[in-house]
Amino acid sequence: MMASAILRGLRATAAGLLMVVVGSTAASADNEAEALVTESRLTVDRLMADEDFFELSKFIQSAKGIYIVPQLVKGGFILGAEGGSGVFLARGTDGSWSAPAFYTLAAGSIGLQIGGEVKEVVFVLMSDKAVDAMLSSEFKLGADASISVGPVGRGVEASRTTDFSSDIYAFSKSVGLFGGGALEGAKIFERKNMAAGYYGGPAGARDIVINRTFSNTQADKLRETLP
Repeated sequence: MMASAILRGLRATAAGLLMVVVGSTAASADNEAEALVTESRLTVDRLMADEDFFELSKFIQSAKGIYIVPQLVKGGFILGAEGGSGVFLARGTDGSWSAPAFYTLAAGSIGLQIGGEVKEVVFVLMSDKAVDAMLSSEFKLGADASISVGPVGRGVEASRTTDFSSDIYAFSKSVGLFGGGALEGAKIFERKNMAAGYYGGPAGARDIVINRTFSNTQADKLRETLP
């Protein structure tokens, strides 16, 4: 009898602890997502206000979608790696921006490289092909959609920066020093767990950015910031 009561008590305690852990994990994912949305807005704000990125606003105005990575960390010695999470928004037929879906960029390379670097990167998606690639289960830059890196800055001819011939243009601002490696070949993965925490349940990228089944008012400032 006593043993049975103790067993029931242990089960209740274990169940309670499980609920706390699950709740804490969900809250953590939710907080991480909110912070990422806020940092993404600040990144776009900073880059558009920077005179070295004077073309960015023009690109975004013509874009089909945008992927913002507030902190892309890169480092290594011989074997290099880079990664960072960001938000992806698509433009609707009415010109409005969708709510954000969540993605992580990851890449690795082998070669002569040393150092470390932190970048703010804005990927401007200029074609439906690029948007469709983002919505696939696994997207590889340069393979699934063409990419041009760094088409901005003073001294760059306008004809080279406004022809929109590539599917994706990457605008990046770096802190640190790193030699070697490139964004081409990097893979981008959907972060469904982060989206679930942000929207309060399972939310796929297509339902968020194309079907617009989900929304969160916390992202309104980010959407309003985009031209």
